Amino acid sequence: MTDTENPSAETSTPQQSDLDYKINLLFGGSVVRKDLVKAVKGNAIVPSYVLEYLLGQYAASDDEATIQAGIDAVRKILADHYVHRNESELVKSTIREKGRHRIIDKVTVTLNDKQDVYQASFANLGLGGVIVEPATVKANPKLLVGGVWCICDIEYSHSDDTRVVPWMLGSLKPIQMSSFDYEGYLASREGFNTEEWIDLLIQSIGFNPEMFGRRAKLLQLVRLIPFVERNYNLVELGPKGTGKSHIYSEFSPHGMLISGGEVTVPKLFVNNANGRIGLVGYWDVVAFDEFAGKKKRTDKALVDIMKNYMANKSFSRGVETLGAEASMVFVGNTSHTVPYMLKHSDLFDELPEVYHDSAYLDRLHFYIPGWEIDTIRSEMFSSGYGFVVDFIAEVLRSMRNTDYSDRYQHHFTLGSDISTRDRDGIHKTFSGLMKLIYPNGEATPAEIEELLRFAIEGRKRVKDQILRIDTTMAAVNFGYADKPGTWHSVTTLEEDEYADYYQARRPETEDGTDSSAPSELAGEEAGVPAPTAVDVAPQLFEGHREFQENQRGVSYETLLMPYLRSATEITIVDPYIRLPHQGRNLVDLLALLAASKDPADEIAVKLVTKEDRGEYAQQHLLMLKDIQDSAATVGIKFTVTWDETIHDRSIRTDHGWKLLLGRGLDIFQKGSGSQFDLGSRRQEFRQVFAFGITYILETAAEANR
Repeated sequence: MTDTENPSAETSTPQQSDLDYKINLLFGGSVVRKDLVKAVKGNAIVPSYVLEYLLGQYAASDDEATIQAGIDAVRKILADHYVHRNESELVKSTIREKGRHRIIDKVTVTLNDKQDVYQASFANLGLGGVIVEPATVKANPKLLVGGVWCICDIEYSHSDDTRVVPWMLGSLKPIQMSSFDYEGYLASREGFNTEEWIDLLIQSIGFNPEMFGRRAKLLQLVRLIPFVERNYNLVELGPKGTGKSHIYSEFSPHGMLISGGEVTVPKLFVNNANGRIGLVGYWDVVAFDEFAGKKKRTDKALVDIMKNYMANKSFSRGVETLGAEASMVFVGNTSHTVPYMLKHSDLFDELPEVYHDSAYLDRLHFYIPGWEIDTIRSEMFSSGYGFVVDFIAEVLRSMRNTDYSDRYQHHFTLGSDISTRDRDGIHKTFSGLMKLIYPNGEATPAEIEELLRFAIEGRKRVKDQILRIDTTMAAVNFGYADKPGTWHSVTTLEEDEYADYYQARRPETEDGTDSSAPSELAGEEAGVPAPTAVDVAPQLFEGHREFQENQRGVSYETLLMPYLRSATEITIVDPYIRLPHQGRNLVDLLALLAASKDPADEIAVKLVTKEDRGEYAQQHLLMLKDIQDSAATVGIKFTVTWDETIHDRSIRTDHGWKLLLGRGLDIFQKGSGSQFDLGSRRQEFRQVFAFGITYILETAAEANR
């Protein structure tokens, strides 16, 4: 029996968290348990927002009996009214025999100008030419562009006149919310702290927030900015399977996802033959899926119109200029690693040639680094509560009228050489994130600074790549100053990781060398210490280093070993060496120590940690005993000391080095779990959590304390 055939397995009640309790308390009736979508979907090929619309009507509760009754009701509605393509003839027969029958289908309307009538076609039912009243079309103009999922009553009345279509549209109701209480939304937001609210938004998307770090959560929220910000131009390029297009096809009835190869001027902007406005006139977000591909054929006229629209929010229809508010999103797959692209071309390398143009790229407000986002796995989906999709979609749509782009100016000032177009990109991203996370417009200086830095980084990623393509553009010092006047530079994560390759390409220098070639000083000149600098420097680095969430290229070999080699006594202070992955981290470090010493030598390693006194205490002790026994076979005398008072994490050697570790050894994010994942074999291929490390060379007296 499959999962979808076993309702009790699908709808088993997860233990409600404190956050879920608060969500239901403050937003009761507007939230739904996110795993219910899978429980009711079955084999229906229908967007999640359609299913959540129905769940919101029947199962928006935390009472298990109500939820189960709601699931049963939604299943019955789908069974009775959703049209499966392979059952379309059966549904038509049902309509004929009953005379009138309700269906759920995607409806598209066209104007038959020869007969001067509107005619509907039904995607799954396979019907066309069904007469629609002009009032229905006027009330739902999106029926004319792309189609809308609807609940419809279809009638059948046969006529001897073969010119008369026997099918008639009795009623039509789009599947989306008609109204909501915005003031109530703002008031309820005050009941959540920032972390809780972000987690609620992540659960609303359908993901388990426990599987994401802070930076990863913000990257997911940037995908929502086009829904809350008018004329926002966003690009995301990255590996396959990271959910790039999911938001635009499943999250909102106000977004339209189209294949990049299906775009034409009439479809997107205007059909000059009949004057009909295209997608940008009716949808809040138009997203281009599978946008990448160097050899893709593209209409140059379309690109030119798109450039003008992205810059000026307008396009021409003959002699008339029209405006529109649709945000533009471009998502596509990359086929090379980030360092490869930086070394050989740029981060826009995968785009079709006609789009690999500085004028077009300069219109983009933010570049989501898709390579930072994990491939979607089953454990990443949420079983907690989130907003019913059509509810949050209407909230976001209503906030498109709000502008929070100046809210940072009480505390911070952007650099003076940041251009108007750069500033616009930063402002729109900052405003969008503010509306999503702080919808009342109020945040602390630290909270504002976090969003401002993130907005600057996303625009800097765009501009830095343009500089590699068009060397006539002036370089920009991206950053901001606080009110005391202290300057804060902003770098991109890949700039920190691959400093040698990141620097913008320049024409040849006077001595004939290529100034874009990697330089040993590149990382230093960029203000970023290269992670491997300690390996080659004659004197080891002293001071503090910060590593960003999702950064790669970090390993114990480069981070710790230069300071531990030749030590004979090492003390590791870490209160949390309890879970299996924490034990594996410790073993990885011990293996490096064993490989770096002479096989005939011995090293004493003392671990100071806290004892697990819970239900896993026995497993904890057995794990440490196994590590001790294994270490002894390679000349490492490993001992454990319990200390319930410790909190800070550090490593101290007998030759004078003290390393203060913000997260201890637990710096690596969980990978895919596959035994074939390269990250499970080499640490530098794994992403890290945000952490800091401080290197201190102690005096002899300090070291002997």
